[in-house]
Amino acid sequence: MTRERAYFEASALREHGRLCPDHVPEVYHFDRAMSLIGMRYIKPPHIILRKGLIAGVEYPLLAEHMADYMAKTLFFTSLLYNSTTEHKKQVARYCENVEMCRLTEQVVFSDPYMVSKYNRWNSPLLDKDAEAVREDDGLKLEIAELKSMFIERAQALIHGDLHTGSIMVTPDSTQVIDPEFAFYAPMGYDIGAFLGNLILAYFAQDGHADQANDRKAYKQWILKTIEESWNLFQQKFLGLWNKHKDGNGEAYLPAIYNNPELLSVVQKKYMTGLLHDSLGFGSAKMIRKTSLNDCSTKQNLIKCA
Repeated sequence: MTRERAYFEASALREHGRLCPDHVPEVYHFDRAMSLIGMRYIKPPHIILRKGLIAGVEYPLLAEHMADYMAKTLFFTSLLYNSTTEHKKQVARYCENVEMCRLTEQVVFSDPYMVSKYNRWNSPLLDKDAEAVREDDGLKLEIAELKSMFIERAQALIHGDLHTGSIMVTPDSTQVIDPEFAFYAPMGYDIGAFLGNLILAYFAQDGHADQANDRKAYKQWILKTIEESWNLFQQKFLGLWNKHKDGNGEAYLPAIYNNPELLSVVQKKYMTGLLHDSLGFGSAKMIRKTSLNDCSTKQNLIKCA
């Protein structure tokens, strides 16, 4: 972890906060020499989302809020909204966050597929599963493609670590924090990270069940939240695209994509590709994160494994 990560965290908080102020805390001051960020206090009863999921708390607005956050931060930092000149300028700026990017490349796209001292899982319960991942050549080919996309495709300014530990919640508030891994990368990495962590939380519920609460109803709520998160994101993202289709964005010039039928085809292809990317990156994040608190704090290790 480098000291410079504080600069990129503050920068991303400011940019994402400008685009989605309802779900990102304000930055009041940043001192680069001291690596110090002064920001709005997210007061109780906000808690880390992962803790709420472990406790079995339902958040009725989570899907709506996260869809809003992802749609705005991803659309407005992409070429669907910006000129290539502005986009390349921002890409160059965030390319300096190279060490944090390399850390992601290591722990998400490399370590799980080889013997590494940084790998963690519920041993010995999942020893054979971990070995199966390391020996799955087909999986390695798919991960190689995802890694290349992650490194090479500067699609939008992503949070870069959008798991359930980077979100603070109450039943009516959602705040996204800790974007120290921020840089320009595939949109699907953020979407997949969030959805993948919800899927992990779903499978972890059996380990949190007891005689008083079998968690079956809560598991259904998680599945509903996953579906709603994508559907609402798609709706909001396309709404922004349609609203700004004649703006400065240079991905699809209005002089070329100049009729509703063609634009509809373009949008359908774009969103299908984005869903595919999200599922791929979400799967990679799930493989990486199977040792986190979603599973490791349960009383019954065997059930969670």
